[in-house]
Amino acid sequence: MQRPFVHPPIETVTLEGILYALADPVRLEIIRRIGAGTCAMNCSAAAPEKMAKSTQSHHFQILREAGLIRSERRGVEVINQLRCDEIGQKFPGLIPAILKAADQRDAAKST
Repeated sequence: MQRPFVHPPIETVTLEGILYALADPVRLEIIRRIGAGTCAMNCSAAAPEKMAKSTQSHHFQILREAGLIRSERRGVEVINQLRCDEIGQKFPGLIPAILKAADQRDAAKST
């Protein structure tokens, strides 16, 4: 039997933890992909292509520990959802502002 996922209560989620988790470009891209979807995503769909499963697991664990995602096992897949509403209540506008800044940075790079 696999260990259950640990999700921190929103009261213990910190700004520093969120910023640390999103400082890594891979994790920021994972959050962008999950946030852009209309429903929860499995790990392999949200992670960059050809990334080792162990590396994927590491990045998703950091995102979970930071309080950014909620993960649930469904058979052999792990489904992830962004905790937007909870984070938005604690840190209003934080995630949309970070994602917007990342989009603007990417747009500036491509011009």
